[in-house]
Amino acid sequence: MTSEERREGEPRKESQKEPLEADQPAGQEAGNVSEPVEVGGSEDSGVVSSEADPPEGATDDAPVVEEAVGAGGPPFEEPLDFTRDEISALMDELKLARRERDEYLDDMRRMKAELENSRKRQEKERTRLTQLASERLVRELLPVLDNLERALEAEGDIREGVAATLDQLISILGREGLTPVPSDGEPFDPAVHEAVMSQPSEEHEEDTVIQTFERGYTLSGRPIRAAKVVVAKQV
Repeated sequence: MTSEERREGEPRKESQKEPLEADQPAGQEAGNVSEPVEVGGSEDSGVVSSEADPPEGATDDAPVVEEAVGAGGPPFEEPLDFTRDEISALMDELKLARRERDEYLDDMRRMKAELENSRKRQEKERTRLTQLASERLVRELLPVLDNLERALEAEGDIREGVAATLDQLISILGREGLTPVPSDGEPFDPAVHEAVMSQPSEEHEEDTVIQTFERGYTLSGRPIRAAKVVVAKQV
C-alpha cells in the first residue's frame, strides 16, 4: 500500500485541514494567501499548513496581551522581595537610628539644663556684685554724712566745712567713675547739655552756655544726667 492510499484511509486531523475560501478575510484575493510551507521531519512531506493571520493591531515584537495591559492601565511593577538577612539588617539599622536619636535628645536636654543653670548662676553673681558695690559705696559715703552732721552742729560760718565735705564727696564719687560735665563758657553740646532757655548776649558767641541751672554728670564716660543750661543767642 502506497503512502497516498494510507493517507486517504486515515481520518484527517483538524490541525491539518486546508483553509477554505470562506475562512479567508473579505476582499483578500486568492493570490495573497501565504505560500504553503513544507513540514520537515515527517512522512507526510506533501502535506502543507498555513500560518494563521495575527489579530488586528498585533505585531511580532509586542504580543496582544501585553498591548492590552500597557494600554489599559499603569505598567505592572514586580513586588519587592527581601531576604531574611536583608530584613534583619534593616531592623538593626532602625534600632541604631532610634538609639542615636535618643542619645541626641538626651544631650540636648542636658545642654538646655546646663544653660539654664548657668544663667541662674550668672544672675545670682550679678546681684551679689551689685550688692557688694553698693555696700562699698555706702561705706565710703559714711564719712561725708559725719562731716555734714558736724557742720550743722558747729557755730558760726559753716561754709568752709560744707565746701570741704563737698570736695570729699566729689572725690569719692570720682573714684567710682562719676565726672561733672563742664558747662559754663562751653559750646552747647546736646549730648550732655539741655537748653532750658536762650538769652541774648553781646559778650558770648551764639550757642554758648552762659549759665548752669543744674550740673550734669557722666559715669565712666556715659552721660547719666544732662546739665540744664542757658544758651546765648545773637542780639
